[in-house]
Amino acid sequence: MSVPSRKIIHVLLPTPFDGAFSYESEHSFARGEFVDVPFGKRTLTGVVWGESDPSLEDSGGDLGLAYKLKTIISKHDLPPLSSESMKFIDWVASYYMAPRGMVMKMMMSEPSVFKPLKRAPKDKKALADLSKSMTTLSGLQKVAADSIKKCLGSFRPILLEGVTGSGKTEVYLDAIADVLNRGEQSLVLLPEIALSTQWLRKFEERFGETPVLWHSELTPAQRRNHWKAVISGKARVVVGARSALFLPFQNLGMIVVDEEHDPGYKQDAGVLYHARDMAVMRGSFENAPVVLASATPSLETLENASAGKYLHLKMDERYGEATLPEITLIDRRHKNGKSVKDSRWISEALHAAIKDNMAQKNQSLLFLNRRGYAPMLLCGECGVRVSCKACDTWLVYHKHDQSLKCHQCGFAALVPKTCASCRESGTLIPCGPGVERVVEEISSLFPTARVALMTSDTMNTYKKAKALVEAVHNSEVDIIVGTQVMAKGHHFPNLTLVGVVDGDIGLSGSDLRLMERTYQLMHQVSGRAGRADKKGQVMIQSHMTDHPLMKALASGNIKDFLSFEREMRGQFGFPPFGRLAAIILSSKNKEAAEGTAKEIGKLKPMVEGVDIFGPVPAVFHKLNHAFRWRFLVKGPKEGRLQPLLAKWLGSLNVPSHVRIQIDIDPFNFY
Repeated sequence: MSVPSRKIIHVLLPTPFDGAFSYESEHSFARGEFVDVPFGKRTLTGVVWGESDPSLEDSGGDLGLAYKLKTIISKHDLPPLSSESMKFIDWVASYYMAPRGMVMKMMMSEPSVFKPLKRAPKDKKALADLSKSMTTLSGLQKVAADSIKKCLGSFRPILLEGVTGSGKTEVYLDAIADVLNRGEQSLVLLPEIALSTQWLRKFEERFGETPVLWHSELTPAQRRNHWKAVISGKARVVVGARSALFLPFQNLGMIVVDEEHDPGYKQDAGVLYHARDMAVMRGSFENAPVVLASATPSLETLENASAGKYLHLKMDERYGEATLPEITLIDRRHKNGKSVKDSRWISEALHAAIKDNMAQKNQSLLFLNRRGYAPMLLCGECGVRVSCKACDTWLVYHKHDQSLKCHQCGFAALVPKTCASCRESGTLIPCGPGVERVVEEISSLFPTARVALMTSDTMNTYKKAKALVEAVHNSEVDIIVGTQVMAKGHHFPNLTLVGVVDGDIGLSGSDLRLMERTYQLMHQVSGRAGRADKKGQVMIQSHMTDHPLMKALASGNIKDFLSFEREMRGQFGFPPFGRLAAIILSSKNKEAAEGTAKEIGKLKPMVEGVDIFGPVPAVFHKLNHAFRWRFLVKGPKEGRLQPLLAKWLGSLNVPSHVRIQIDIDPFNFY
């Protein structure tokens, strides 16, 4: 009687380990298949990463091994991960110096997929009628769409740069129709859940069906169904947040990264990846074009386009009869910039413009990138600012629910009746403007106006975001007060006036991308005005109207500003002309964090062309009860910092209560 041959199967598990674990089985498994295996006292689902011959392993044991292997329990009835997905996992883990198991965990993002269901889910209706409502493209749009279509079937990064209102979405939707006709899948990434409501309306008008959604507001059942639709190939078009990039596509024909410049594409917890950059890499593995769409492309993307690495498509006109709005600076130091009576934050000039806009039954948007009622509370008696006990930040006052909130760690509490320092009652004073305070003033100045507050607090679910966006679209709102969630992607035909309450926010600080981000934000929010047949106007209140950025916005001479920004980056070797990596140490033990940072600092390698700065206390030295220290590593564009970091940090004996994070290509420097 013959004895069945035994095989060694290597399984990658969604755990903080880089290597695959070995198991034995009488059966062969294909790479990418999902299997259940014993792991300690638990049963975990993993992915078959390979198979090896027992005779080639070290001698000893029943299988020629020096140890006894556990046996694979079972296989899931699911399509295997594609080889392209597996290569992508390997590359992301290597580039960001993260365990492969943690990267794969992002691709196995809904655990309920691997658990039996009591009843079978309904199949999602496939996209069938691909030309229900064909869109008429302008000449510039058609040229751009045709250029993208020519790239289908091959890898090609494409920068789709178009002024706000030029119709970039219609261009790539037209290309998606061709992808669908080829029988392939498409992925569209959006930076904000709030943006997907109007995007979905455009998609439904174009195709007559809804795409598969992927974002944090989905229920577990929805996530399960959508994940399975993706891996089975039934999900033809997926639109989602950055995590959708790690869905297990089988036949990905095109990737779109809308608002590619948005900092929200950078993941700042877990695996610290940048979805825009990884979209380009995934496109290379899938042999598919990657469209990076923006009215204000990042300097990194512009540099790649300038160097010929990306195809650069430009649309410098708004669609149809719409024209770009006129931008006016309101100098708060001069007479017409003084606050209107009974207001502190609205100037006479802006007040008059809002009044005139309401008389014409048009909508106005007041923009202030500051949530809550006031950025802090100050004791009028002793001068102490109310701060978060867990972080080095002030607590933001939210008047609508009388709460104090930390926008870093999420701590929330009711406003105290007395000052914690001097014990005096009734002395806490709100300082500075927040959007809630602007709503209060505007409602007082225009008592008959219908005012809507649109922030990440009021639009924190897809349902809330959809309701608010539809109310504005249906002209049920006269004045919108909003933060940066209103600065991009939205198209409201009756919105003709944008007023920036405080244009000076973002003009000072140490972030190397600060000026670029401020320009992008101002330009994007300005682009909400006059997107249909009505002329738009933008009014920016500022105490710094002589600032180069303010002058550039008012004159429309953005090229000179970007050239200056590019020159400054190049002079100091910052991205896109150099590479950066950050090392962040944190511990709830203050002395341990500082001591470990200094010990690591003593072992800093000396490499020509590489500068290592630090250790220094982080800007937010205390964050969520942990004390933090930072290093910044700067190297040449042509090289990679990962080998240096691996050699330097790999030999260290770091205490278990000290956490080290490596952030390749950091976007946040706090």
